[in-house]
Amino acid sequence: MRMTKTNPVALSTEVRRRLGRNLNGYRGDTIDIAAVLNDCLEAARRRGWTVEEVPVTGKLPLLAFWRGAGDPPRQRDRTWRVYLSSGIHGDEPAGPLAMRRLLHDNRWPPNLEIRICPCLNRAGFIQNRRENPEGCDLNRDYLSLTAAETKAHTHWLQQQPAFDLCLCLHEDWESAGFYVYELNPDNQPSLAEKIVACVAGVCPIDTSESIEDRPAHNGIIRPSVDPRSRPQWPEAFYLLTYKTRLSYTLEAPSDYALDCRVDALVVGAQAALESLARGGDPE
Repeated sequence: MRMTKTNPVALSTEVRRRLGRNLNGYRGDTIDIAAVLNDCLEAARRRGWTVEEVPVTGKLPLLAFWRGAGDPPRQRDRTWRVYLSSGIHGDEPAGPLAMRRLLHDNRWPPNLEIRICPCLNRAGFIQNRRENPEGCDLNRDYLSLTAAETKAHTHWLQQQPAFDLCLCLHEDWESAGFYVYELNPDNQPSLAEKIVACVAGVCPIDTSESIEDRPAHNGIIRPSVDPRSRPQWPEAFYLLTYKTRLSYTLEAPSDYALDCRVDALVVGAQAALESLARGGDPE
């Protein structure tokens, strides 16, 4: 697949309107997920990442990449462990494309130890559907663990260390603009405002007072949530319960140009990672 890299400055003035394609679901661009993942694999190997192919019963393996921190951090710095995932819904192409861009650009802060799962629902992308081929929404399956994909993914996660930060890259076909969910039960320094401020330069922000039936402010949702009270868990709930105390779900607006959505996820992820690398200081 041809690599494209949009000029965010030019794009920001060009995409301030919705395309109006989405009716009762996503009706936009599709991608060749095999080609995208091959590009991710090539970039990871070229940059010296450790590559894992996690077995998934009856399915193609789950790809996972790992790299340690780079140059030894300064004495006053520390190494932060982070995790990024995308592609849990097969009708959200911007996430895997953003992962490909991040891997090719290779602009990772040196004091981060990073683990990446670039596509959690490869079969869903082949069918251009939200769910897996058996009709399971994987992002509601992290408590019951009925799907082969979530079973394999959580088995892999159990073997990983705890993370200081988790980023889940998504799209929302109904949204008027970019927004972010923050799960931060310990009230650590928030990265949400920095994420939204940076994304605003490349993509419209959803400034609605309510998003997904939850109170929102300037594109940020901070749900008061106890995962134990919910019968269906998204990936972020599993991560919050077992792997991290700080999680962000980045939601690009699917009814805008694909390049805009990819830029939004790339810029938002980079903003979070760079802020964390500075010691968790969003400024």
